[in-house]
Amino acid sequence: MKSQSVVTDLRRKIFTAVAKVAYDSENPASDLEEIPFIITPDEVPRYRESIYRERQIASERVRLAMGLSLRPANKPVHITSGVNKSTIAEKYYEPPLMQVIPSACDACPDNEFVVSDQCRNCVSHACIKSCPKGAVSIVDGRAFIDQSKCIKCGRCKAACPYDAIAHHKRPCAAACGVKAISTDGYGRAHIDNDICVACGQCMSACPFGAIADKSQIFQLIQAIKKGDEVVAAVAPAIIGQFGAKVTAGKLKSALLALGFKDVYEVAVGADVGCIAEAHHYVEKVASGKLPFLFTSCCPAWAVLVKKQFPDLAAEVSQELTPMVATARSIKVNRPNARVVFIGPCAAKKLEASRRTVRSHVDFVITFEELAGMFDAKGLNLEELEELPVTFAATGAGRGYACSGGVASAIESCINEYFPDTQVKIEHAEGLADCKKVLTLAAAGKLDGYMIEGMGCPGGCVAGVGTIIPPERAKFAVAQIVKSSREPIPPKEMEDLAEKLNKMN
Repeated sequence: MKSQSVVTDLRRKIFTAVAKVAYDSENPASDLEEIPFIITPDEVPRYRESIYRERQIASERVRLAMGLSLRPANKPVHITSGVNKSTIAEKYYEPPLMQVIPSACDACPDNEFVVSDQCRNCVSHACIKSCPKGAVSIVDGRAFIDQSKCIKCGRCKAACPYDAIAHHKRPCAAACGVKAISTDGYGRAHIDNDICVACGQCMSACPFGAIADKSQIFQLIQAIKKGDEVVAAVAPAIIGQFGAKVTAGKLKSALLALGFKDVYEVAVGADVGCIAEAHHYVEKVASGKLPFLFTSCCPAWAVLVKKQFPDLAAEVSQELTPMVATARSIKVNRPNARVVFIGPCAAKKLEASRRTVRSHVDFVITFEELAGMFDAKGLNLEELEELPVTFAATGAGRGYACSGGVASAIESCINEYFPDTQVKIEHAEGLADCKKVLTLAAAGKLDGYMIEGMGCPGGCVAGVGTIIPPERAKFAVAQIVKSSREPIPPKEMEDLAEKLNKMN
């Protein structure tokens, strides 16, 4: 399958190498130290100006893939320093989740207007005339912008008839909807973890691969090798991620080959929350007892509300997210199971770190990390046996994977079970859009609404841990939703939701 970028190729190589060490090595510390030389095996650099920088960056990626923090720049620290504490199944990643690798950051210019070679030194000089600060002049027969005078208003760019003025923005900062990225003293990107909601959009946007999240694949494999009852809870966005020919039955074969004991569909947990939130909307919001209802399944959205709109935090649904509802339902029947949520989302790792969630969700990995595990085992998913599967989720729960799908599912349940209730819906995708909707809600402009927020533009299918382009993923989800035996969950699922909510 063709990858989306060289950056994702490099990430996958790291995950594959770390997973291979976890599965096969009798001396993990020594073998982990060799990974940078596997990534850059000879004297010819492939991606940077030198092999030494490539290996330095690969070393930091290995640490992040182990769930460890980056090494300090001013002290001699081995790649595997602290690794002994991370070679156990109980180890969780060291916060913070999202990190900038200093040696990988190219110190991109942030918010800078620059004249390109397209400038023709025209007679109009509209760029000079439009500048309110006199920052534009003609130097060597071409317009020149004095950055010390420029106020970044963009009037020169708008005025240029040749579009010869470029607006350079740091890609990671431009992608961050909560403006958590600034510049450090060396011109590199810096993440403010008090603001960051761990959506990972900065990681996807960085063309240098300088931002990465931490992984649990090494610890997960330790649990599998130890013989723990490790089970997979798979998010609905997985459809199509490993190729159009990889069916649910083949995917189950692959997961069992990795050492998982069983596979569950997270969309069942979505069904549980769907009918419960439908009831909540009818009883509380449509009746006027509460102003509105915020969906809760996207952790980046929920954290955004709590961090930047704390007065609205009480309106976030208290129903369990699909991940947690599924994990709790698994542990009702399999109390010794270790549940691994496999999904498209980096922010789910942050959600799972909460004390109330950790007792039910033991590990979180992304599709991208799972692909590394498949590669480490040399699995060709298309060639695997088609095992029988008994997934029972409805189309409503499976539709949670796409933006608008959560609200649509809840609305369908309301229309079926509470037909006399008028439903008002607002949904936002991407954190910048989410903030606009929250501002409207705070101003009383959305009273009576069910408000769905998705941190990633496009919803879960566009999460940073996905493998295929969002449009292809959206189409695949639409197909599985359409083929589902039941369109919406039965009203009785509300009783199950209440039972799961009471679990410790």
